[in-house]
Amino acid sequence: MDAAFSVEQGEIRRTLREVLLKEAGPGESRAAVLTPAGYDGRLWLRLADQLGLPGLAVERRYGGVGCGLIELALAAEEAGRALLPSPLTATAAVAVPLVAALGTPKQRARLLPRLASGRLTGTFVVPDGTLPDAFALTGPDSAHWSGGGRAGGVQARRTSDGWRLYGEAGQVLDGHSAGLLLVAAHTGGYARGRTMVFALHPETSRGVTRTRLTALDETRPQARLELRNAEAEPLGSPEADVRAALAALGGRVAAVLAAEAVGAAERVLEQTVEYARVREQFDRPIGSFQAVKHRLAELYVSVQAARSAAYYAAWSARAAVGGLALAQALETARTVAGEAIQLHGGIGVTWEHDVQRYFKRAASDELLFGPVHRLRERSAGVSGLFDATGSREAVVL
Repeated sequence: MDAAFSVEQGEIRRTLREVLLKEAGPGESRAAVLTPAGYDGRLWLRLADQLGLPGLAVERRYGGVGCGLIELALAAEEAGRALLPSPLTATAAVAVPLVAALGTPKQRARLLPRLASGRLTGTFVVPDGTLPDAFALTGPDSAHWSGGGRAGGVQARRTSDGWRLYGEAGQVLDGHSAGLLLVAAHTGGYARGRTMVFALHPETSRGVTRTRLTALDETRPQARLELRNAEAEPLGSPEADVRAALAALGGRVAAVLAAEAVGAAERVLEQTVEYARVREQFDRPIGSFQAVKHRLAELYVSVQAARSAAYYAAWSARAAVGGLALAQALETARTVAGEAIQLHGGIGVTWEHDVQRYFKRAASDELLFGPVHRLRERSAGVSGLFDATGSREAVVL
């Protein structure tokens, strides 16, 4: 295995970083989050047209670039560095693999080219849980996150002219602006209940109410969805084992989320190092004090270890590895952002400074994609580190 990035992969990183430095600086980002969409649509289309960003991991026959998960992770890391408000995570990291894995040939041919072009954005609607719950990253897959039982979450019923969805979902990433909602819903009642995923176009389907929420991290817009007999079509075969398919995609989604968190952690660490070089105390830069040097060195090691884990997860695409990488990245981002606040002092919590934005991203991500201890526990269980009784005795290999 050659762990070095190829020339093409290095070019993706370099080009994207240059564009984001020019077009998505702190000022542009702060302005973009205040728009109705929550991101700069012009920049998103430019990234799609010139770099093929939303279609990096989409097959060429569907209009994508035809790269793999590592290239998508590279793009996510650069987006994380810039705290780029964009549909990249919800569309490229979640919606695209869902359509590719569950969609029928006709659905893939209809949806993937539009998603890859950036003209259509998508998101996954998880009614009663988080994305890690749905992708079986925090525990054994169950129907509760889709609204298990006779009520709660989103319920689906079949009518004479198709399927109708009824229910609510909160904290949906890009839920207020996405043109394609992939809704996890419960159907079949209590005795024969199962989870299905439905494709819903809110612009043409009646009975859809979307409300943008006030989020801790403004760069990750979230919305509450209310569905009242909204018309939708099943994504793929109604008989497909949706929960097994989602569990199989968990490692891919976790790897991209981990890479994004690593990018944010690296950038806030760089800002802290720069500040330690110029901030003086007792007529010396604070970076010259041994205690500060040790703290920064430990943070650097943590970021590099989290990066290695994220790219190994992207290479392996295994759920257990992805869960561990995501846990390490989330924990690293939180630790680095917290230390950055401490080392910046009072200026680090002011609205005008960027450090507080990275701290909010780290805190928000751990709530949305964690908790860390459950990610680790699930990965350990899947890997066979615990025996059938749940004891923590070492497994003899």
